[in-house]
Amino acid sequence: MDWGMQNRLNKVIKEDGRCFFLPIDHGYFLGPTHRLEKPAETIEPLLPYCDALFCTRGVLRAAIDPAIDKPIILRVSGGPSIVGEDLANEVVTTSIDEIIRLNVAAVGLSIFVGSDYETQTIDNLAQLVNMCEDFGIPVMAVTAVGKETEKREARFLSLSCRIAAEMGAKVVKTYWCAKDFDKVVEGCPVPVVMAGGPKCETDREVLEFVHDGLQKGAVGINLGRNIWQNQHPVPMAKALHAVIHGNATVNEAMDIFNETVNGK
Repeated sequence: MDWGMQNRLNKVIKEDGRCFFLPIDHGYFLGPTHRLEKPAETIEPLLPYCDALFCTRGVLRAAIDPAIDKPIILRVSGGPSIVGEDLANEVVTTSIDEIIRLNVAAVGLSIFVGSDYETQTIDNLAQLVNMCEDFGIPVMAVTAVGKETEKREARFLSLSCRIAAEMGAKVVKTYWCAKDFDKVVEGCPVPVVMAGGPKCETDREVLEFVHDGLQKGAVGINLGRNIWQNQHPVPMAKALHAVIHGNATVNEAMDIFNETVNGK
């Protein structure tokens, strides 16, 4: 792997082989999402615990201090909104010149395997890889499923992750599944990070699925709503950091969460 590519990957995946990505890109199709109305205020107390931010160029320029010491993963796909006909009808929204100008560590876009726009979004990924390889910029593929919960099973996720890796993605973001998640990871020859999806019902549930996914081979998380929509976002971020980089058990992480909530 070229030095520049490896250097950028090392910025987002840490020395222990783990990573904690904090996505704040939801506005590109959801608009001013609850508790992400003012992105700068949302992320400020969470920055000490995450390894990289995943955001769009608009939010990066408008809400992120250029002096930030966290690497940026730039969302470079979009098009349809939540009120449109099909969220899968995405295109690449950002040129390679813009990616370089913003000095980001990596870029990310979604593929919608099994949708009417499967070929289009996989081609988006392939063309983005073609552009970024020339400049040593890693591409993260997001295996998007949306509300189709029946697709969040190992067989489908394995298919999506493997296709993303075959197209040249250096990292793949996908959903955790309770059954055979280890097979999803084993079938993907590049690092897998876990998406959060809809907000979990309990705090413990978040910690449990993250811990389980790490034990089954994922290298980290790309969680947004389950952190900044939590009633206690900083304690959740701190607890997740302990699971990811401190190998904390679920019980140990819950203790960290509760102690931080109680100001201990």
